[in-house]
Amino acid sequence: MVTAETLAARAEAIRGSADLAALLAHLRERAQPLLARMPIVPDHKALLTSDGGFCPDDGTALTFDPWSPTEHRCPRCGKSWSGERHNWSWARYQHLWLAERAAHLAMLAGLGEAGDRAAAARARDILNAYAERYWRYPNRDNVLGPSRLFFSTYLESLWTCNYVAAAAVLRACDQLDESTTRSVNQLVEEAATIIGDYDEGFSNRQTWNSAALAAVAVWFEDEELAQRVIEGDTGLIAHLVRGFGRDGMWYEGENYHLFALRGLLTGAGWARLAGVDFAEDQRLADRLHKALRAPALTALPDYTFPARKDSRFGMSLTQPAYLELWEIGLARLGTSDVTSWLRALYEAPPISPVLHESYLHDAPVARAPSPVSRSTLSWWSLLEMLPDLPPAEEPWRPSSVLLESQGLAVLRNGDRYISLESGPQGGGHGHPDRLQLTLHADGVYWLPDPGTGQYVTRDLFWYRSTLAHNAPLLDGESQPSGRATVECFDDRAEWAWVRGRFDGLTRTVAAGPAYLVDILVFGGAEEHVVQLPWHVAGRGDVETTGRLVDDALLSPNEFVTRVQRFVPDEPGAVLLAHVERHARLTAHLVFDGQLLQMEGPGLPGGGGGGGGGGGEREREAFYVVRARGRNARMIAVLEPYTDQPVIRAVRTHGDALEIETTAGVHRHRFGTAEWIVECEGQAALQLRGQREEPPPFVPLLEIDQPTPVAAPAFRVAAAPPLDGTLEGFDRSEPLELGLEDQYRRSEDAYPGVDDLSAVAYAAWDESALYVAVEVTKPDLVLRPAGAAPLRLDNEPDDIYSDGLQLYVAATPLAPAAGYLVVPNPDGHTVRASTTTDSGDSGNAAAARGSWRRTDRGYCMTVAVPWPAGAYPHAGGRVRFDLIINEMLPGRLRRVGQLVWSGGGGWVWLRGDRQDLARFGVLELVG
Repeated sequence: MVTAETLAARAEAIRGSADLAALLAHLRERAQPLLARMPIVPDHKALLTSDGGFCPDDGTALTFDPWSPTEHRCPRCGKSWSGERHNWSWARYQHLWLAERAAHLAMLAGLGEAGDRAAAARARDILNAYAERYWRYPNRDNVLGPSRLFFSTYLESLWTCNYVAAAAVLRACDQLDESTTRSVNQLVEEAATIIGDYDEGFSNRQTWNSAALAAVAVWFEDEELAQRVIEGDTGLIAHLVRGFGRDGMWYEGENYHLFALRGLLTGAGWARLAGVDFAEDQRLADRLHKALRAPALTALPDYTFPARKDSRFGMSLTQPAYLELWEIGLARLGTSDVTSWLRALYEAPPISPVLHESYLHDAPVARAPSPVSRSTLSWWSLLEMLPDLPPAEEPWRPSSVLLESQGLAVLRNGDRYISLESGPQGGGHGHPDRLQLTLHADGVYWLPDPGTGQYVTRDLFWYRSTLAHNAPLLDGESQPSGRATVECFDDRAEWAWVRGRFDGLTRTVAAGPAYLVDILVFGGAEEHVVQLPWHVAGRGDVETTGRLVDDALLSPNEFVTRVQRFVPDEPGAVLLAHVERHARLTAHLVFDGQLLQMEGPGLPGGGGGGGGGGGEREREAFYVVRARGRNARMIAVLEPYTDQPVIRAVRTHGDALEIETTAGVHRHRFGTAEWIVECEGQAALQLRGQREEPPPFVPLLEIDQPTPVAAPAFRVAAAPPLDGTLEGFDRSEPLELGLEDQYRRSEDAYPGVDDLSAVAYAAWDESALYVAVEVTKPDLVLRPAGAAPLRLDNEPDDIYSDGLQLYVAATPLAPAAGYLVVPNPDGHTVRASTTTDSGDSGNAAAARGSWRRTDRGYCMTVAVPWPAGAYPHAGGRVRFDLIINEMLPGRLRRVGQLVWSGGGGWVWLRGDRQDLARFGVLELVG
């Protein structure tokens, strides 16, 4: 990251800059506790659980205090908690904090005065402490990639970036002795092996993996490794060009945009030392500039980012971790719009700092809001940010914008912000919320996007549902994956509009000075039930006179209660009115259908989504407009105001909307490609801006889909006894599981057929599919039925046991019925549950079977009912898959899986789910 010449020049710049000198003084002060005593190096790796690090009373994230390894305070109730699981959670941040502090101390020694050289000794202490312990941390029980210190590879990469930076700075200022150098070399080589073993392909986390490996390449002067992680298919350049779209936004939304951008900038710093300077390549510099600018274009008026996709809710962009990104970007690229944006952020009201895995400089963070400044950032800013923040050429004033690649349209008018979400779903962190409407006005986030709560708690499934958003859904089911298109976008000073289309639905939003019009239209060949949720902030209710009667959703929802239907006294528009502090919002709803009220989980607490924060969720009421038919239309006119409303009445006349206001009647006429606004006494205004349909994706190379694996299932005249033996099964053509490419691994490769393999046999009759499986596995680890909950995550506990997962579907497009089947250790019975991806397709109560131990492992026999749409007959074919879960003694999480359909890969994040596209085929013989 630095050379001796770089450090000397930077030290001179610090002496001539008030901001840098103040930052150096701040870092010197923050280092005093570290110099006074050696910080605590955990003896254990970090492990992820659903309750570790959270207050048992109220669910709030416990305060991370680097000097308190066993007592963890809740900032909400004030109680302190102890226990192994809280210690595991603390270790996650402590490991990261220590590597960051090592870099902090090294930079202080390299750029400070002679009296700061003592910091180098403490930095060496930290480096050597880890070099001595590193191999003791077990590489197991991980959640997302191999890791010794943590439970995921990307965390090992974050840590490695700081660890190598500390060593590099010490070496550059001649403060790294030979013994420490040897120790660092050994550790870094092992860390690189672990990180390099898990290439995630295209991911926000892979930016950090590549950044860490780029640091290693520079440390060892390894040109081959540097070229691979900088210019390779999953390297830094590929992530910059492909991950950050043409509009500059990362494909997974703002939260992961900022995380990936920090990793990318970190990696680019190492790449520059390896001879690849992103700033000197105009194509890369332009894309990096757009990436720096994109969050500013979508920022809400209160300088938080909209919690789109898996995002933290209510997260301020004035967090020091984010400010530092723009400081580094400005120093490298020198773009004026970044300057004006930065100045606006520094002038924003004080905020409460939040813990970030990639930025722990302020730990333990204070709860009270505090101002941010250039003089309170981290060691990275001391090394790179400009000595003085240039004056802004003009104040930051964002305007309406369409981010083409993201498919996000933002309509701004003063401090009012409206957005419509189209575009692609956004990968694994995307939500089924195409055509989500967001509204922020008068300082209130009236129609929020909720983002995501904890990844390891059950309510994750709520926040990842369409019903949790202000987005439409059909037939009571969350939206299917797919891309929504922006058909029209136009901005004409006081009026702007956007139209998006998805899955037979079009949503049009036109916004003017005082109100906005929202029109949802469905058109299809078949009848469907269209539902449009409205999650409105503040206190409020239906103003229209009427009564509430009990009702129900189309499909049961574990998160929703108190479903009622509003029955108006008179036909016409229904008026909703809400108030929040000084502001008000009215919504005039015009529709031919029903209005429901119900309760669901509230918004994730204080900047805590996307894996952070926590706390109990208050339940909040929301509305759903529901209509049935092949054609349906729902109109809403929303008016945010602080004084008096201007809308008196709303009426429809065919394809025209008439709004009576205090200043006269406004008529809105809308077609497929234009919106016309006619206000009394004014010339008509036409909004157009039709967009071209994006061309369909065409791969550069057409690759034939692999032929699915196939095997016979033999008809039986009588059901097999299902007694844990092979009696009643034809064993002439087995399903075999024992190849390396059938194994999904965790930390270790496939152990071989003697340690894990299986042979299965299938039979059928009109009532059921029968499966017998002989598993070779010397050590059985079986989870008892009444065992205490593991509280590891939101996956079923029974996946962390030896057992089976089997799936059957009538056709390649039909819903699959999946079953998780585990032997009960206290006898020969089994227990079965439907998998989480089965929906209503499975019937666990009808599944039955038995098991027995064998000389080489165990044998299980199971019968499952045919799923809907399956009509078994000789010559028929059904889609099928079989998975063997592998658990070993002494582990928290499973080791791997054998999968009949093959494919290999990694076991992490699979849960009890299996992709239907991977299923094999059972040919029904008889």
